[in-house]
Amino acid sequence: MSTVGIKSYAYCLNHAPETGSYYGGTPYEARHSGKEKEYVDALPKHLQTYEEALQYAPNQAYIGGLSYEEFEAAKAPWIDNRLSDAKRYGKFGEIMPEDEFLALISACDEFELVWLEKGFAAAAAEKLGKDPIITEAIVKRVLRTKNMQELSAIEEEVKDRAALPLYFDHKVVGCVRSGHPTDACLTAHVLMENLAGKASGVLALLHLLKNSGMAPTDLDFVIECSEEGAGDVGQRAGGNFAKAIAEVAGCTNASGCDVRGFCAGPVNAMIAAASQVAAGARRNIAVVAGGSIPKLYMNSRDHVKKGLKALEDCVGSFAVLLVPDDGTNPVMRLDVLGKHTVGAGGAPQAVTSALTFEPLQAAGLTFADVDRFAPELQNHEITMPAGAGDVPLANIKMIAALAVMKKAIEKADMESFIKEHGTVGYAPTQGHIPAGAPFIGPACEGIRAGKMKRVMIIGKGSLFLARLTNLADGASFLIEAPTGGGASGAAVSKEDVKALILEALSEVAEKLN
Repeated sequence: MSTVGIKSYAYCLNHAPETGSYYGGTPYEARHSGKEKEYVDALPKHLQTYEEALQYAPNQAYIGGLSYEEFEAAKAPWIDNRLSDAKRYGKFGEIMPEDEFLALISACDEFELVWLEKGFAAAAAEKLGKDPIITEAIVKRVLRTKNMQELSAIEEEVKDRAALPLYFDHKVVGCVRSGHPTDACLTAHVLMENLAGKASGVLALLHLLKNSGMAPTDLDFVIECSEEGAGDVGQRAGGNFAKAIAEVAGCTNASGCDVRGFCAGPVNAMIAAASQVAAGARRNIAVVAGGSIPKLYMNSRDHVKKGLKALEDCVGSFAVLLVPDDGTNPVMRLDVLGKHTVGAGGAPQAVTSALTFEPLQAAGLTFADVDRFAPELQNHEITMPAGAGDVPLANIKMIAALAVMKKAIEKADMESFIKEHGTVGYAPTQGHIPAGAPFIGPACEGIRAGKMKRVMIIGKGSLFLARLTNLADGASFLIEAPTGGGASGAAVSKEDVKALILEALSEVAEKLN
């Protein structure tokens, strides 16, 4: 089988401005260096409210509150043209407020690491329980006695035992405790990041189950592909986020594992999951990615300096459900996969060629045969003030230039190609989150509606960040319209098989006679 069905998808955001202003990588380093007091003091004045985050068009596009076409048509700049009718829930998922997110993090704690002040925990749990995808069991986990403490006990834990304070409404409302007195992998800071990644992944998986109509107990396997690494000093990234997420979501019959590859992780995880489904090793697989606290306010130093709103305030997550191709769902092709090889080199042209031209050429396709290319979907209103440019636009320009070089289009057609085949970025700058995966949902929606026939999802990773190699990484795959009968043909009944055998025997008998 060379195709696998994409049955459903979910995309969620967890609004976390106060958590981000303390523990996002850039503000955290600035606070602890003691050298950027002006920036640290100014940042709180540049934060969005929850209502502003709801009304921001890219956020609505991410959760499916706007269709991709509606988002493309939305008046820009988006930050100055808020949506008056924005809702918490979209077709794909939701934007969760920070107090409920802290409660969900507490629910995901198995080792008495997260303490919430009693009054805050009760109020946040009540709000969380009104979310239609949150189960009663999750709410009860927030209200466990061991996770609810007096504020004085929380303050003592922070002061005397290196716990990390949690904030809401400018007040300490809880803490994350250290998991070990000396293990650097189990400090409160690392555990907070991991638990936030787990909680955001749980939210996406719960929405995926709702969107697909699948019972949690019917899920077979989970592959988690965020950028966090859970482990201890003996195995720093041993995992397993996947099973931890499945456990909270009630997927008792599922197993799972983690796939890592920086920003290329989600595409590699999709390929790994689809290969297992196609081979019959798993009945169905959810590819899930939680978000990253350290990536919050990553570019905020420049936003503050230029008097702009700091927009990197949401922890992103997503989930995609892969099933055998039965001819009814958009399909992911396994016979047309791009890969960035060790010998390809790190030049942008070489990377682009390996991930687009080479797999298309091998399949007898050209650039014009792809309706949309989705390589990196960062929101340019975040990246441009920080000097990183419009990343999606730069990518499609590179693809268009390569198409001209390979004589797939004329140079005079570059501008129209860029407009018609590119994608406008709307994803939060969470590393792995923008890397192609957010467009799986809109691509499938467009294919189901007959507006698209073929979309290429591209993930690219910066491996130098781990200080192991200067190589880049990348992978790509195609999503296409339903096959109409499954890659291996429509299901054949026993009666059909008998009829075919009798017909063949009859033909043989005639020839013998």
